[in-house]
Amino acid sequence: MLKDHTQESYHTRLNRVLDYVYTHLEEDLSFDRLAEVACLSPYHWSRIYSAMRGETIAATIRRLRLQRASDRLANSELDIEAVAERAGYSSTDTFGRAFKQTFGTTPTAYREKGAHAGFKAASAAGDAEGFPVAVETLPERRCASVDHTGSYMEIDHAMGQLFAELVARQTLPAQPTMIGVFFDDPDLGPEEELRSRACLPVAQDVPIDAPLVETVLRGGPYAKLSYTGPYANMRGAYRWFLGVWLPASGYEPGDAPIFEAYLNDPREVPQNELRTDIHLPLEVVR
Repeated sequence: MLKDHTQESYHTRLNRVLDYVYTHLEEDLSFDRLAEVACLSPYHWSRIYSAMRGETIAATIRRLRLQRASDRLANSELDIEAVAERAGYSSTDTFGRAFKQTFGTTPTAYREKGAHAGFKAASAAGDAEGFPVAVETLPERRCASVDHTGSYMEIDHAMGQLFAELVARQTLPAQPTMIGVFFDDPDLGPEEELRSRACLPVAQDVPIDAPLVETVLRGGPYAKLSYTGPYANMRGAYRWFLGVWLPASGYEPGDAPIFEAYLNDPREVPQNELRTDIHLPLEVVR
């Protein structure tokens, strides 16, 4: 009993660290301050974090800052110098090297020729066949979930909390499937009010109680857009999917939210190799 309580306590403390990192991502993050947030010894907390989360805290901060930078490059007009500064880099050269190492291209080339640019061009041309979309029937799935409010780019924060909770309960499946469910249009309303949910399918006999919530993904027909690239580029993919492919497809959207299935881990592969299946529910033909 003491062992389970201690493991849960460690996960809770490391979740507090991530909460703090997300809130202060564009500020100087002192490792001593993070040790205080974790309520762990400054001699040991970072090694505990690495062992339990699969990457160093420095790698987490770097990954999250560059992910936010990629979003700004793809979806805003903010100049590269300002993007670099907000990502914590003292010069555009240093930022450019770090960005290229992570994304495989320079910030300038990414802004001009990233996947978002291809979707934007296909949308402008009305090209409904520019990207592969499959229509398939999926079974109903019961999921353990954690709610998230705020930027969709930070759904991985809720995903980390979900994994930690299931590990602490010893109910994490051997081959977990990561799914994000999105309820609101990011082009309408303030970003801080966007609602989403990190989900992971579990067996029927796995108990789901607070702080977890149960989510049942609707079974039935879905259109699936297979996307490869940084998460920041997906806004353009959505606009093409819903604004070009769907009207030309002959299908009607179903009364259920879109969800994304994440096929690999951003801690393990370069951002330009991330694979995501975007599932659009379709109206059931009767």
